[in-house]
Amino acid sequence: MKKLLLSSLLLLGFSLNVQAQEMFEISDQCKEDVMNMIKCKVAEDVSSDDAIDSMKLRANFLNFKLVGHMPLSEQVKANGGESNRMEIFQFCDANIAALMVKEKMAFAGYLPCRITLVEDDDGSAYLITLNMDKTMSDASLPKGLQKLGIQVRNNIYSIITAGAEGDL
Repeated sequence: MKKLLLSSLLLLGFSLNVQAQEMFEISDQCKEDVMNMIKCKVAEDVSSDDAIDSMKLRANFLNFKLVGHMPLSEQVKANGGESNRMEIFQFCDANIAALMVKEKMAFAGYLPCRITLVEDDDGSAYLITLNMDKTMSDASLPKGLQKLGIQVRNNIYSIITAGAEGDL
């Protein structure tokens, strides 16, 4: 995972001031995945419900608001279909979001930050989120917003790590 962190820092091309900001190191349960995503396998001894509780508790601790929840698999079942468990959790710091969108309206497409819980056919649970390092490397933000972007990145990576590891 240190390789992912180091390569991400290099991709970001941040100034020395911003590089000095501490970067949260995501769980070893997490790997880069397709389509600019990070996929974290929830530890075997952590239930999906415990992973969700861990994420909510970590978000609350970080003062990062849970602003939305979509239980997609329940909707599929209500429509008469079949689906493994799939739930989307949306987290946000509205003040930072407003600043980012004011700088670059394209950020609105990423709001709010999402973490999706998906269970496979074997019952294993995974948490999936946007690889924010790659996204931020394309953003060319001013230094002040780079710092806020890193704060959001760190918070989301801390939340998904808490879920993957069941860190209550």
